[in-house]
Amino acid sequence: MMRFGDDARPCLVKGSRLMWDEARKQHVLLVPEGALMLNRTAAEVLELCTGERTVAEIVAALQEKYPGAPVAEDVHELLGRIAERGLIADARE
Repeated sequence: MMRFGDDARPCLVKGSRLMWDEARKQHVLLVPEGALMLNRTAAEVLELCTGERTVAEIVAALQEKYPGAPVAEDVHELLGRIAERGLIADARE
């Protein structure tokens, strides 16, 4: 699985956007080829992926919100899975 370093600045790729689907009552990542349904946690992570924050900053923000949870591992795993689909990239590149 692809893995972003802690200094990477993840952002959604051009042509994709995160939105709330009122009909399904679920967050959705819209991409040119379709849509990816997201759980609340995945949506929270991706909302922080603006290209301005590093992965370490995203993890720190979520650790503050969810103390004691294995946030770092979960963030890295989610970003790796989304990156393998070509839906997120490092804004520095």
